[in-house]
Amino acid sequence: MILPTIIESLKGPRSVSRNSVLLVLMPILVLALLGLDLLSVQPNRIAAGQGYSLIDIVGVGVAMLLALLPISVILLAWKETKGRLWLCLGLVTLMLLAMPWGIAWFSSVSIGEDQPYARVGLGSGLWVMLFLLMLMMIELKGRLSLSRFLWAGLWLVILGSTLAAILGGWLDPLSLMQEYRSRSDQFIEALRYHALLVGTAVGISLFVAAGLCLAMRRSQALRGGVFSLLSIIQTIPSLALFGLLLAPLAWLGATYPWLGEMGVQGIGWTPALLALIGYSLLPMTRNAYVALDGVEANLIESARGMGMSPRQIFLQVRLPLALPVMIEGVRITSVQAIGLAAVAALIGAGGLGTFIFQGLGQAAMDMVLLGALPIILMALIVDGLLSALSASLRKGRLNG
Repeated sequence: MILPTIIESLKGPRSVSRNSVLLVLMPILVLALLGLDLLSVQPNRIAAGQGYSLIDIVGVGVAMLLALLPISVILLAWKETKGRLWLCLGLVTLMLLAMPWGIAWFSSVSIGEDQPYARVGLGSGLWVMLFLLMLMMIELKGRLSLSRFLWAGLWLVILGSTLAAILGGWLDPLSLMQEYRSRSDQFIEALRYHALLVGTAVGISLFVAAGLCLAMRRSQALRGGVFSLLSIIQTIPSLALFGLLLAPLAWLGATYPWLGEMGVQGIGWTPALLALIGYSLLPMTRNAYVALDGVEANLIESARGMGMSPRQIFLQVRLPLALPVMIEGVRITSVQAIGLAAVAALIGAGGLGTFIFQGLGQAAMDMVLLGALPIILMALIVDGLLSALSASLRKGRLNG
């Protein structure tokens, strides 16, 4: 189905519109490809690395040939048609697929067996290119109205290619991989603890938000006070909130030994969990309240006219209709909590933030990335899954 569309569109463009997003982003990518350092080689973990641009790596001639790939996208985007956009999507995907294998090839030719401590670092040009390519993928997804399955399939192929390079050992010289190998057990434990802390905080805040919503629906006077209190908590900086919780939690742990045995103290998981719950309550409660309160009155009247009890109306009418918006609240809260949990490492709560702050203290950016990249990936996965769930519920409601 795709190939005939591409051929037909290339024969005679039906529109002379231009894709301004690609026409702006791709020239920047070409400049980054040719002008910035893509990779670097460090003799060891501490020594500064030597940066290499594409021209340094493969020479001027080959670099110009490789630059034809993004230049082709510029030419295709000059006259936007469906077929040209499909070709642009293919070329952008190809560039993303080529990245890990290009790094693997460079590593194999740059580091010899007599350099056991040498490592390859990612340069600014590569990060700029990755960022721009992801923006282009998002733009093409919207222009082509890609289905969720095709969109997920593209990223599975890209991530699968990267994973194959990692599992095959081709990216072992990468400095990020060397940081992981030296701390693999700590990393897995930190990842598990980070996910557990976030999941517990979001789960508890969901139950508390549900109770608050039911209470506010019974008493409108309670609504203003609850939202004001939750808004105040939301404005307190995270480090300040940790400090406010330190003294009372330390007192509780010292006064009641059974609480101390459970781990309740001024530092550690307790203040981190309470802070995450506090920050999660406002978006969770507001979305749930707006969703439940926004169900059309005529639907409730129709259900009441059918003889349904208040309990049946809530469970069979109001809650199913409000569920997509409530899921959006869970999505916002989860993504927020995943990021905030990194700061909790400052008070001994553990998690992936430990690598970030250790890396900053040691001026080791690869260790910072070892903590930051999984947090970003975790947030993107959770955001995508919950967005898909919300969209599916909306679609099911419309079809129903």
